[in-house]
Amino acid sequence: MLLAAPRGYCAGVDRAVVAVEKALELHGSPVYVRKEIVHNKHVVATLTERGAVFVDETDEVPEGATVIFSAHGVSPAVHASAAERQLKTIDATCPLVTKVHKEAVRFAKDDYDILLVGHDGHEEVEGTAGEAPEHVQLVDGPESVDAVTVRDPEKVVWLSQTTLSVDETMQTVERLRERFPTLQDPPSDDICYATQNRQVAVKKIAPSCDLMIVVGSANSSNSVRLVEVGLQHGARAAHRVDHRGEVDEAWLEGVTTVGVTSGASVPEILVTDLLAWLAERGFGDVEEVRTASEDLLFSLPRELRADLKTAAAMRA
Repeated sequence: MLLAAPRGYCAGVDRAVVAVEKALELHGSPVYVRKEIVHNKHVVATLTERGAVFVDETDEVPEGATVIFSAHGVSPAVHASAAERQLKTIDATCPLVTKVHKEAVRFAKDDYDILLVGHDGHEEVEGTAGEAPEHVQLVDGPESVDAVTVRDPEKVVWLSQTTLSVDETMQTVERLRERFPTLQDPPSDDICYATQNRQVAVKKIAPSCDLMIVVGSANSSNSVRLVEVGLQHGARAAHRVDHRGEVDEAWLEGVTTVGVTSGASVPEILVTDLLAWLAERGFGDVEEVRTASEDLLFSLPRELRADLKTAAAMRA
């Protein structure tokens, strides 16, 4: 068995999940969370058991209550809606997503057409586009490029959702650049380090895998991309599962080498459980293949840090 590394939680996911846990410790239940804090069924279920209440919109939160915004980010309209309801907000948006939001604001201020490469309906895309809706056009893959129209071909920039396939994104950008030769690049890479690192690790092991299993939820963009990357780079078969209970034993027929990885919102316990299940079926020889080391940490949301500081002072 080839175990890809890095895998699992990234710094932004860890920060968001800990933010909900700390808010529950400080304020007690319920603490409301707009959308899923991260795209993982196990994480959402675990936090629900602890007292988090997940809602679709801020108007479902009682006036004056605490609401946490998910790691995927929200638009200014959502912030305004929360303020109208006098909600206490904790913004757990991943700092790397916040960076893309700031880029959108900056280029809109300079009156650029912003071509946002991403998936229609994804929460991160909705949040980023909401920063400058009159300037942003969504480009959902290379096949969408022909439909793009801009006001001035000399003032066009592309940005991207942070959890995309690096290869597919660059295919889209190449198509865009054929149409708009002076297309500007983002000031820095928008696809996050964790997404890239997990894809690189999968590319490394895929050629040796008869079967690749990606642990991650169906609405996790980066997990779904890992399946695609595995197949594109040589895995004979690849499947995504939320947990070991979703693995079909028929997948193991004729298989000598299994590759395992997990998306950036997946707790390691789900991978450990899968490894134990595979070991029971003869795949006990595990080789970890590491292509990068990650030591990035993000501080907790500033609102939560302030609350923790106040609580500590009251205890002193």
